[in-house]
Amino acid sequence: MSNDDTLTAWQQATRQLPLVAILRGIGPSEVEAVGQALWDAGWRLMEVPLNSPEPLKSIELLARRFPQALVGAGTVRTEEEVHQVQDHGGRIIVSPHFDASVVCATVALGLLSLPGVMTPSEAFGALDAGATALKLFPAESIPPAAVKAMRAVLPAHVQLLPVGGIGPGTMATYREAGANGFGIGSALYKPGMDAAAVGASARAFADAWAGTMRA
Repeated sequence: MSNDDTLTAWQQATRQLPLVAILRGIGPSEVEAVGQALWDAGWRLMEVPLNSPEPLKSIELLARRFPQALVGAGTVRTEEEVHQVQDHGGRIIVSPHFDASVVCATVALGLLSLPGVMTPSEAFGALDAGATALKLFPAESIPPAAVKAMRAVLPAHVQLLPVGGIGPGTMATYREAGANGFGIGSALYKPGMDAAAVGASARAFADAWAGTMRA
């Protein structure tokens, strides 16, 4: 898939449901069933953090099973890890922080870059390096008022995705402040959850997002 196709897929996915499933702690034996539950609930953005068991194998399984989804890795900290994720079919690179070398390596490979930022300085640095969108992390430390303030100084087209502690009941206030989507972790998936439970949680989040769009 070309760079333009990957970006187009991102734009389509975020228009449909701009929620990134963060499957921290998932293993290869369960990842396809959980991926299917997410797919059936309308989720097209799936992330396996690299501090999960055999994360690259899980990424490869998801990418092969759901070629129309955008699968990637979280907790990416080095350029070498960016290359490893691409080699296993990943197309999204998510980091807990902003590292210009990681963003630049991601962009050079035609992958989608979502670095973690907390401040306007980090946000503009990430955008200058070529970030696709900005992960606002940890959202527990970035209340809606801070999102609104950051939104006021960033270009209108820049997508802001708060991550950390987001639940269906807190999405509306962040959306009103200018959030364009969310990364959802332990409220969606915890190690040991079966696919049916993940599917129920995924549908609750999708319904909550639809509610914020109607509001």
